[in-house]
Amino acid sequence: MTETWEEEAERRDGVNTYVITKDQVKDGVYVGSQDLSIIDGHLQVEADLGWFRVTGSVIAKGSIFIKAGSSIEAGEGIKAGWGIEAGSVIKAGWGIEAGEGIKAGWGIKAGWGIEAGEGIKAGW
Repeated sequence: MTETWEEEAERRDGVNTYVITKDQVKDGVYVGSQDLSIIDGHLQVEADLGWFRVTGSVIAKGSIFIKAGSSIEAGEGIKAGWGIEAGSVIKAGWGIEAGEGIKAGWGIKAGWGIEAGEGIKAGW
């Protein structure tokens, strides 16, 4: 049985998780105070935030988990040290890279390349 992102994060104890909430997304743009290009742990996006854009890159040393009803687009790249999982869409102007797997409920799109240490899966 494949473990969920939450189960993986719990198993890998001691890693911080930064959560993007609805108050950090205004008019389809991330407006939170955290610089998303330097997440020293996991990044989680709450459900039902819709499609939103991040200026620059999204880089997490751990996993990136985007819950159903939320989609992320980065002007540059999206990179995770472990895995990337999205309930909807992952899109980057440059590349998308994960140390382990990349999985999206709908689609994965990158301007340059998509790379994963294990597998890539999209429902589109």
